[in-house]
Amino acid sequence: MAGVNPYIQKANATKAARPFKVTFVEEETGKRTDVAVDPATFPLGSLGLEGSLLDIAEGAGIEINHSCGGVCACSTCHVHVQKGGKSCNPATEDEEDMLDEAPDVSTDSRLSCQCVPNGTEDLVVLVPKWNRNQVKEGHH
Repeated sequence: MAGVNPYIQKANATKAARPFKVTFVEEETGKRTDVAVDPATFPLGSLGLEGSLLDIAEGAGIEINHSCGGVCACSTCHVHVQKGGKSCNPATEDEEDMLDEAPDVSTDSRLSCQCVPNGTEDLVVLVPKWNRNQVKEGHH
């Protein structure tokens, strides 16, 4: 289940009511992965806000670094919403404060754990190359 940060303002996000598509683009490799999101059946609620881009990516097996576990307490899940950003909830002041700590911030920057699309548009999301966690622990 997604964690909650009790020290921040709750984001005002409307869950999607109809199916939509998110295309995740890995900046480093150019790999594009289309994810069909049907809010009635898609696994939601494991990371970040329910229905967030991080939640969608996790459900589709797409890796986005998230050091704080998706509770808006770091900036490691920073992505660029290149298309469809108007269908997402507005960033809270807490999210904007965290984005101030992220590299390569632009007008399309969002924390994937806080960005919840409402399903009215398809999205294109760039996962920056610096977002990749190159060190992973194996099973002991």
